Amino acid sequence: MLEGSCHCGAVRWTYEGQPGAATACNCTACQRYGTLWIYGYENEGVVVHAMPRTHRGYERPGGDLSFHFCLTCGCVTHWRGRKPGADGRRRIAVNVRLSEPETVAAIPLQRFDGLTTFDDLPPDGKCVADIWF
Repeated sequence: MLEGSCHCGAVRWTYEGQPGAATACNCTACQRYGTLWIYGYENEGVVVHAMPRTHRGYERPGGDLSFHFCLTCGCVTHWRGRKPGADGRRRIAVNVRLSEPETVAAIPLQRFDGLTTFDDLPPDGKCVADIWF
């Protein structure tokens, strides 16, 4: 199980299993946040643990996601889909940069062009440790 926490500890997340990759996205939000995302479905192996009123979501106009950050320390902790999918499940991603580095260092890196093409970029063989440490 992977775990992450904002700086002050008010918002935490758990991720069951081992993600296939961590995504580095270059969209206008992710490039500013400096996040690395691992994905799943809300409460299906990915759980955000937070007391009420400890985090807030930001929704870009016309966007499908709500980016969540801690109201105390400001860390971007996760995003979640604004609406469930046709199957009733809600997509969620957690910011793997909030984990202890040694627990996520070997996760392969997937670059995603969220700025122009909305496509995965060709793999370059790098992992989280190559861009984080």
